[in-house]
Amino acid sequence: MKNRRVSSFFAINSSVLSMLILVMLVGMGQYMADKFLPLYLIAFGGGAIAISSLNGMQNLLGAVYSFPGGYLSDKIGYKKSLIVFTLMAITGYTIVIFFSSWQSVLIGAIFFIAWSAISLPAVMSLISDAVPKNKRVMGISMHSLFRRVPMALGPIFGGVLIALYGTKSGVRIAFVFATAFAIVSILIFDKFVKDSKKKSESINLKKMLKNIKGNLRILLISDILVRFCEQIPYAFVVVWVVKNNGFTALEFGFLTAIEMAVAVMVYIPVAYLADKYKKKPFVAITFGFFTIFPLILLFSKSFEMLVIVFIIRGLKEFGEPARKSMIMDFAPEMEKAGTFGAYYFLRDSVVSIVAFLSAFLWQTSPAVNFLTAFAFGVAGTMFFIVRRGSPATC
Repeated sequence: MKNRRVSSFFAINSSVLSMLILVMLVGMGQYMADKFLPLYLIAFGGGAIAISSLNGMQNLLGAVYSFPGGYLSDKIGYKKSLIVFTLMAITGYTIVIFFSSWQSVLIGAIFFIAWSAISLPAVMSLISDAVPKNKRVMGISMHSLFRRVPMALGPIFGGVLIALYGTKSGVRIAFVFATAFAIVSILIFDKFVKDSKKKSESINLKKMLKNIKGNLRILLISDILVRFCEQIPYAFVVVWVVKNNGFTALEFGFLTAIEMAVAVMVYIPVAYLADKYKKKPFVAITFGFFTIFPLILLFSKSFEMLVIVFIIRGLKEFGEPARKSMIMDFAPEMEKAGTFGAYYFLRDSVVSIVAFLSAFLWQTSPAVNFLTAFAFGVAGTMFFIVRRGSPATC
């Protein structure tokens, strides 16, 4: 009885647990290498343009894949679609393993770099289907929490591999682990997940885009501006820490672990409060943390200050589950994954433009890059706070 109460509080059942294992194993392999890909590109002769192209690809492919991810989930079910997406990631890993060049990273990234984006609508649909509505933020928070475990530990293990074998070999070995973890996760997921019984018969991008109106449109515009703030400096954070300030890849791994540990600590209490009260204040606080990160990072040169900065970066996850839950709340029944995918398609399509252009801001100076990001963050946060849509409980 006690175990049942605990499972109910954390919105855990067999389908959700299997999904969490999938997310953690795939993430562990991916994040052993992901944070160090800019250094890997530099090691093979890639420059700032190659780094910003990788970051831009992540946003663009996240946008392009979001709607097909939601479409496939609504048509064939989240179980089959998540297995397909993981097989795509494995294809990308093997390209990087067997071909040694910075160009092969960009090609392989077509398959693996947007795994989170393409799988997210299916994951949200699974949670929406598998847990009660009044536990939706908790279910999404458990996904975010488990996702952050590999984001915390992966860079540490990746940093160790780079320290032992160098950047080139270390990153490729990390992708070998990523392939093995992904294969194991597929086997577990296929055995234990119950697929959705609700599948949409009529779904298209135009129809899903029409669902983005009122409160959801206000959230989308605010989110786009705040993601400008995140993505303009995103690919260059590791370059700033390692190349500009002289710290090691392993030290950067520990900073990332601190960021994820902070995120993990806030998920459960915030999820409980967001499910109980209104969600908008939690999202506004999250946007505020996104905004101040690049400003403080600009003036942080010591390791102690960087620890503080990455604590702030971890706190930006404060209201992310509440934001995703708001999207699902505003999306029509039977079209939640498709609407979620359409939302991310619009958001990441626009954000990918500034991600590609971020290199030119960086080449002007890191200060221009970080301050431009801060300005967009202020604009997005203020728009979200001031604008009001149709009446809603969120």
